[in-house]
Amino acid sequence: MMNAYQIKGFYGAAALALSLLTLSASAKVVPAGCFTDNMVLQQKAKANIWGTAKPNSQLTIVPTWDKHKYQVKVAADGKWTAKVATPAYGGPYQIAFDDGEKLTLNNVLIGDVWLCSGQSNMEMTVGNGYGGVNNVEQETKDAAKYSAIRMIKIDNKTAFQPQQEVPVKWAWRECNSETVKDFSAVAYFFAKKIYDEKHIPIGLINDNWGGTVAEAWTSGTSLKSMPEFAEFVKTAEGGLTQADIDARYKNEVRQWINRSMTGDPGFTGTNATWAQADFNDSAWPKMQLPNFWEQAGVANYDGTMWFRKVVNVPADWAGKDLKLNLTGIDDYDVSFFTGQEVGHTEQFFYPRNYTVPGNLVKAGKNVIAVRVFDNGGLGGINKGPLNLQLANDPSKTLDIAGEWTYQQAVPLIKLEQPPVHANTPNRPTLIYNAMIAPILPLTFKGVIWYQGESNADRAEQYKTLFPLLIKDWRSKFNNSNMPFYFVQIANYDCKDQPPVADWPELRFAQTGTLAVPNTGMAVTIDIGEGGNIHPHNKQDVGLRLALIALAKDYNEQVEYSGPTLSSKKINGKDVELSFSHANGLMSKNSTELKGFFVAGDDKKFYPAKAVINGNNVTVSSPDVAQPVAVRYDWQNNPDGTLYNKAGLPASPFKTDDWKDIRL
Repeated sequence: MMNAYQIKGFYGAAALALSLLTLSASAKVVPAGCFTDNMVLQQKAKANIWGTAKPNSQLTIVPTWDKHKYQVKVAADGKWTAKVATPAYGGPYQIAFDDGEKLTLNNVLIGDVWLCSGQSNMEMTVGNGYGGVNNVEQETKDAAKYSAIRMIKIDNKTAFQPQQEVPVKWAWRECNSETVKDFSAVAYFFAKKIYDEKHIPIGLINDNWGGTVAEAWTSGTSLKSMPEFAEFVKTAEGGLTQADIDARYKNEVRQWINRSMTGDPGFTGTNATWAQADFNDSAWPKMQLPNFWEQAGVANYDGTMWFRKVVNVPADWAGKDLKLNLTGIDDYDVSFFTGQEVGHTEQFFYPRNYTVPGNLVKAGKNVIAVRVFDNGGLGGINKGPLNLQLANDPSKTLDIAGEWTYQQAVPLIKLEQPPVHANTPNRPTLIYNAMIAPILPLTFKGVIWYQGESNADRAEQYKTLFPLLIKDWRSKFNNSNMPFYFVQIANYDCKDQPPVADWPELRFAQTGTLAVPNTGMAVTIDIGEGGNIHPHNKQDVGLRLALIALAKDYNEQVEYSGPTLSSKKINGKDVELSFSHANGLMSKNSTELKGFFVAGDDKKFYPAKAVINGNNVTVSSPDVAQPVAVRYDWQNNPDGTLYNKAGLPASPFKTDDWKDIRL
C-alpha cells in the first residue's frame, strides 16, 4: 500500500523527452543528466547536485522539503555544484532552480539509491530483454503497485579518457506496468523486496553492458597496478586513438593465429596441411552444415575444429575472383581455398565474405577448409547462406551447404585466448571512463553487481581484479565502506559435459572476494538454466541480494547467506566439514545430500556420501581410504542439494589448491 510519497501521476517517456528538450532549449539552468523529474535522491545525506547555468551567475536552489535556499556561484565555464541536505525518506517533492530563469524538477522522492551494474544478467529486463523473466505477465501487472521504485538508464559508451557528461539513455522513470518492462530485472526485484519490507522509495541507477569484462569497468589509475593491463592504460593516457587500436589489434590477431598453429595437427609449421587439395580426408567423419557440432554428434567439445568441402567450380569461373560467404560461425575462423588463407574473423556470428583471388580458382575440384575456434558453449558453422559467388556477378552462385568432413584439432583448455577485439567495449578502463566517471559525484547508498561470465576464462586473474574493482570504486566515489553486494554466477551448460575448471574457479574467486569488508554474495548455483546463460528466474537473484542489504543496511534480522564452509577436519576415512550460516542444514529436493566429491593424494575425485550432523557435514567414499580434499558443486552445472533452513543454497567450494583437476 503506497503512502504519502506515492506518485500522483505518470510522465510518459515521450512527454518527459519533450519536456527535457524544451528545458535545455529555453532554460539556462541545466542539471546533469542524472537529475530529472521522477528522480530519487539519497535520504539523510548531503546529496551532490551539479550541472551548468549562466556563467558567473548566482544560482538559487530551493527544495520543497525544507524550503532552504542554497546560493551557488556558477563558474566562468558555466559549471556549478551544490550539496543539498536531504531528509528521511518521503515525497513527492519539487526542487526549484533560479539563475534569472527558473527550472523546476517535479515528482522527486527521497529514499535510497543503489547503483546496479555488471553485464547481461544485470542488463536483462523484466519484460523485453533476453526473453523476459518467469511469470512476466503477473510481474508486470504487479508493478503498478511500486511507483516508489524509480530507475534511470545510463547509455552504453566507451571513452579513452574519463568523461564528465552523464550519458543518459532514458531519464528517471517511475515504475508501472509498462515502464517496468524495460527495468533491469535483478535491480527491480531487489528494490521490490526492500520496499515491501521497509516502504522506502528506491532509486536504481541502471549502469550495465552485456558481455563486458570487469577490467573495462575499472579505472586506469587502479589497473596500472596489474601488469597485464598497465601498458594499455598508459598508452590510452598518452593519447591513444581508435586508429592506433585497430592497427595494434590487427597485428595481435596475426600473431595469435600464428602461435595457435603450434600443436595443431592441421599445420606443418606454417603450412596448413589439412587445407591442401591433395590432403586425404577420407577417414574423417561427415557433418551436414550449417550446424552446431554439438547438435550433430560431437558433444562435449570446445576448441578448434577443421571442416573441409570439395567443390566443383564451373570451367567459366576459372581464374576469376570469387566471394566465399560463411555467415554464421561460432566463434572465430580462419578460412582457406586450395590451401591458401583467404580470410579470418574474430567476431561471433559476424558475416564472413572473403575474396578468393582468381589465381587460386581452378576449373573442377577445389577445396574449401575452415578452421573454427569455439570459445565455449555451442560451436560450428550454424547459419546460411554458405556459398561461392562470382565476385563480379553475384547472381552466379554455387551452394556449398550440405555434407562436409570434419576433424577435432586442439581442445579449448590448450588454446591461448584471442586478443580483445579492437572495437569491443572489453578494453581496460574504457567503460569506466564513459559510464562510471561521469557519475562519481553522485550520492547513493551502495552497489549491486552481477558480472563474471565474461572473465570466466581468467578466473585466477579475477581473484585480484574483482577486489581491485571494488576498492577502486570505493576510492573514486569517496566512500571507503560503500556496500558492494554481488551475484555469484549461476549454474550453466549441459549436465553431461565434463566440467571445465573456469566456471567453478570463477565462482571460487568470487567467494574469495568476500574477504573485502562490507561485501556480500548472492549464490545462484541452483537457479540457472543449463542451455541458457540468461536464466529467467531473476526474482530469486534480486531477493537474495535484497536479503544481504536488509541484514547489513536495514537492521533486519534475516538470514542472508546459504551454508558457507568454515573448516574441515580429517578423521580416518571421514572428512568433517563445518559451516557458518548453517542453521537447519538440510538436503533440498532429495533424501540424500548430493554434490560432494572427495580425493586422496592422487588428486582423483570420487562421489562422496555426505551426512548432516548439526552444523557439520561428514563426507566419505569407499574409493578413498585416506582423504585429502573435498569439493562441492565443482562443475559448470552441478546438482548439489545442501541448503539451510532459510532455503538458501551452499556456495560451491574446494578445500585444495590443485589446478586443472576434473571431477
